[in-house]
Amino acid sequence: MFESLRDSFYNALIPDQRYLAYLDGLKITLLISFFAIILGIAIGILVAVVKVTAMNSKMKWLVAICNLYINIIRGTPLMVQLLIIYNLIFTSRNTNELLVGAVCFGINSGAYVAEIIRAGIESIDRGQMEAGRSLGLNYLQTMKLIILPQAVRNILPALGNEFIVLIKETSVAGVIAVTDLTKAAQYVGSRTWDILPPLVIAAACYLVLVMGLTKLLGVLERRLGKGDRH
Repeated sequence: MFESLRDSFYNALIPDQRYLAYLDGLKITLLISFFAIILGIAIGILVAVVKVTAMNSKMKWLVAICNLYINIIRGTPLMVQLLIIYNLIFTSRNTNELLVGAVCFGINSGAYVAEIIRAGIESIDRGQMEAGRSLGLNYLQTMKLIILPQAVRNILPALGNEFIVLIKETSVAGVIAVTDLTKAAQYVGSRTWDILPPLVIAAACYLVLVMGLTKLLGVLERRLGKGDRH
């Protein structure tokens, strides 16, 4: 049995340089995750700031639009969103798969990041805003230089968890023809007629990624904690 298992994993990795398929898929997964995180943070900050700023102003319609976006994204399955966005926006056959994946996952992540950042902003004492304004800073300058840096420290664990979830969620990108790590494993499995070893290899790659990112976030949290104590 051990020899059969060893041969299965050998066939899933070595012949025809099949390990290159995993590496290429891993590269696509990392690139999609990176650009999706950047887009998600940008959308999240914009939506969170609009919700906090416009809540008590004459522009409450902006808050309604932001809430509609958040409710739609959080209330519908990610795979359905991918298919809708792909077929609604990216209709050209020459569309770059990396761009498609980054935009789809970035839009999805932005809704969750927005709520995380909003909670972080609201956790900061209102006196901080008043102190910034008394120093001559306008609202946006105070938000950028005083409020957001403190909010980021408070929400770092939740933000880190969202990024970890995002990396794992990219495994469904294959439904829009993106050759990510999971899709690469499926391709290898179709070649070897044994799908389980390639999927186990892909799962191991995701596990290493998640554990590495978790370790990195832990180090960052400790450093920020030391900075707060000093």
